[in-house]
Amino acid sequence: MNTVIHKAATRGNANHGWLNSYHTFSFVNYNNPERMNFGLLRVLNDDSVQGGMGFGTHPHDNMEIISIPLEGDLEHKDSMGNITVIKQGDVQAMSAGTGVTHSEYNKNGDKEVKFLQIWIFPNKKNVTPKYDQISLKDIAKENEFYQILSPNKDDQGVWIHQDAWFHLGQFTKVTSETYKIKKEGNGVYAFILEGEATINDQPLSKRDGMGIWNTDSIQIKANPEVRILLMEVPMTR
Repeated sequence: MNTVIHKAATRGNANHGWLNSYHTFSFVNYNNPERMNFGLLRVLNDDSVQGGMGFGTHPHDNMEIISIPLEGDLEHKDSMGNITVIKQGDVQAMSAGTGVTHSEYNKNGDKEVKFLQIWIFPNKKNVTPKYDQISLKDIAKENEFYQILSPNKDDQGVWIHQDAWFHLGQFTKVTSETYKIKKEGNGVYAFILEGEATINDQPLSKRDGMGIWNTDSIQIKANPEVRILLMEVPMTR
């Protein structure tokens, strides 16, 4: 088993006033050769956007882009004709494929929107761009992990062009869980959204990240009032 730990305070930070972004991996002006990615997980940005502000129209291609709002409402517009609002309790996945442009704005003028922006390298290049968004309210569970993303369009959650699985866990009591790797050769990057947990005997706190690979399972002990995102991804292309 191999592990890597990224404490919250060691992340890159870019504060533009209207945007305060923490980067787990190298991004734009934050360039850390030792933190380029975790397997095919390329970007994990923890973004806070001031009221009424946002990202103007910009392009992407050949990347799987996942957005998970943590607070507030994020308005999305893209060249595929989608105009939507994603909010806490939703998850959005966009396959950029041959190319797409989009914008993201804080829908509200009086409060921040906070969300995770995650990029994963795809297993197919130049696919037709697609958009997927769901509410998690009908599948959310307490005190256990539930799937929110997979490679399969008919499976629970959104789907992307990669052998990746995401699970969320929200715990109200001390809970011990074993997460089993879905595909041989994959690793798991755990990100603590709120609270404290112990993963494979490693204590972790809010916004800490831990990558685990070369194993077939991981052990998680969650404390009360904890939210954890597990991102299972291939370690090689």
